[in-house]
Amino acid sequence: MEEKESNASSNLTIMRVLELYSGIGGMHFALCESGVAAKVVAAVDINPVANDVYRHNFPGTFLVNRNIQSISAQELNKLNVDTILMSPPCQPFTRLGLKKDVIDNRACSLLHVLDLISELRSLRYLLLENVKGFEMSQMRDKLVDCLEKCGYAYRELILSPCQFGVPNSRHRYYLLAKRKDLKFRFKRTSLETDLSPELSRLLPESKHSLLARKSGKINSKSGRMCYTLNNVLENIEEFKYLVPSELLRKRAWVFDIRTSESNGSCCFTKGYRHYAEGTGSVYCPFSDEIIRLKYDEATNHEDDSAKTRILSELKLRFFSPREVCRLMCFPESFDFPEHTTDKQKYRLLGNSINVHVVSRLILLLCNESENN
Repeated sequence: MEEKESNASSNLTIMRVLELYSGIGGMHFALCESGVAAKVVAAVDINPVANDVYRHNFPGTFLVNRNIQSISAQELNKLNVDTILMSPPCQPFTRLGLKKDVIDNRACSLLHVLDLISELRSLRYLLLENVKGFEMSQMRDKLVDCLEKCGYAYRELILSPCQFGVPNSRHRYYLLAKRKDLKFRFKRTSLETDLSPELSRLLPESKHSLLARKSGKINSKSGRMCYTLNNVLENIEEFKYLVPSELLRKRAWVFDIRTSESNGSCCFTKGYRHYAEGTGSVYCPFSDEIIRLKYDEATNHEDDSAKTRILSELKLRFFSPREVCRLMCFPESFDFPEHTTDKQKYRLLGNSINVHVVSRLILLLCNESENN
């Protein structure tokens, strides 16, 4: 593995980042949003569809379509990698999976990364994102044991976009690590599960927090101000993402329905539009009161076709891929290649990260302090 566009003169002034499990480039976008002086010297993923999207958005980045287990420390040392950003496969640890943890084949690549850490001469920083639940896994124990043995201090957090003013719930585990001679600016606790006042004070104002403060409402999940969904909706043909009648008939009672005035939404997963429950919210162009009245009216009918007809008047639709992008804080400049299908877009977004949250964590990781 060799960097195609090397800039050796900047080695001492900017971070040299390795993006593992790079997907559609969420970590790269987060790095850009953070404003930290950095260059992604290599991005690695084995998913050709994700790599197609990554290359479309970052054509100048050295992107490797390769199994991470085949990468050697010697290759990375040639790149002078000092920072690793990664979001490994979550299936071994997710609540809906078998939770096979370290014995899951999909965990092998992360175990390989742990083996590499001790051999990386220039490594200073590491950021890992995964599902809530990773904090209780054997893999987490192996990770922190590796970091401690290799001389790194670390912090663990479980955070959600709705704690940052963004109207979406996506609780994720984050680990920030840096060499022990580089001091964190916030104290170590067993596990941060909220954006504490201490952390908030360390972060600059963002467009999301400004918008939440200007026109937001208290989010019931986070207890914080979040802006409303009218800020992410796009003007599209209402029929394009309409919930099919058959799905409405079978699953209308499990939908999480949101309106333009809602200041929250459920986590969007790769199963969005394929499964009705637990994969993300649906949108209704009418008020909560009208939604309630229509559901009450439908309940009074025993005939399924009558219920479906009444509920279809609500014009329930799925959030578009662009709207999901906005809820996950991808910039407006982000785009998919024209040939990417909607199904592929939803799957790729469901496997990605919230760009804004990670950008804030990169700032917390890179800011140094006199005190540990």
